[in-house]
Amino acid sequence: LPLLLKATLLRLASGSYHPFHNGFYYNHIMNDDSDGQDKVDYFSGAKLMVETSKDPVYSYSGANVTLPCHYRYEPDQGPKRKIRIKWSKLRDDYTKERDVMVAIGRTLVAFGEFKGRAHIRQGSRHEASLVISDVRLRDDGKYRCEVIDGLEDESDVVDLRLQGIVFPYQPPRGQYRLNFHEAEQVCQDQGAILASFNQLFQAWSEGLDWCNAGWLADGTVQYPIRLPRKPCGGVHLAPGIRSYGPRHRHLHRFDAFCFSSALKGEVFYLDRLAGMTLEEAKQSCQDAGAEIARVGQLYSAWKLAGLDRCSAGWLADGSVRYPIVTPRANCGPAEPGVRSFGFPSKGRFGVFCYRER
Repeated sequence: LPLLLKATLLRLASGSYHPFHNGFYYNHIMNDDSDGQDKVDYFSGAKLMVETSKDPVYSYSGANVTLPCHYRYEPDQGPKRKIRIKWSKLRDDYTKERDVMVAIGRTLVAFGEFKGRAHIRQGSRHEASLVISDVRLRDDGKYRCEVIDGLEDESDVVDLRLQGIVFPYQPPRGQYRLNFHEAEQVCQDQGAILASFNQLFQAWSEGLDWCNAGWLADGTVQYPIRLPRKPCGGVHLAPGIRSYGPRHRHLHRFDAFCFSSALKGEVFYLDRLAGMTLEEAKQSCQDAGAEIARVGQLYSAWKLAGLDRCSAGWLADGSVRYPIVTPRANCGPAEPGVRSFGFPSKGRFGVFCYRER
């Protein structure tokens, strides 16, 4: 062996070497005190700690929201050099991250759809909270707050949940006609997005029972059952979310579960003595300084604003529906909900309009 390598091996074998030193003192990282337990000594004498909210943070579409995040050192080392703060949005299964923003001191860069909407709130020492303005439906989900100080890197996760409603959707041409990409589009057309599993689960826990399978945002196909019955998985299965698992996004066809949140504007009803055709209904909304409402807007107004109207009205997709908060005679079933007359090819009804505030 070369002379230098021999000298190095002899030095290591002797056990009389000193720990590596390069600006930081790296003590013996793993120690064995003969109790079978490995222990860690942190080289700087202070451990970086990052904490976010343990409870979900709730918000709604169009609002501003702050996702809390603070860091500290144990023991406190006083003022430190500028640290790097990184926020990322996670998938529900934690397998993939999407950059939201990175900040060093007062310099920050936001990415993608968060440009112009995200910044760091530094109202107190060691704060790294993320502020998102004009919250959008797709902002719902888990976020990672990561703090990097030199070689130390710690993080924690906070859950942002939008207050809203999940509703099943079938297109005019009937049941099970949508592949995944078409399902995404029809939800968007109705002022909504494809629901996540967590959103569907929340809706099921609040009473949603629907026997038709629909796409979710992760590409799986599922449906919520409160009352087990033969056509819906069988009477012997417990209530819960029935799952077909991931399906082929182009070839397989199902319905869609859409998610809509609170509205910036209002949904209101217009009518004429003789009713209106669909085209007349659209024009009536325009004459009132509004537009014909979409399905997601009607569901949001029913669920979140208490819209209750026992009169059928046109919606933008050509369907006729009406929202009932307080069930009563001649207004459909005995439970609250949005009633549907389907997609009539002819007929005269009122109209639900939507106007921004």
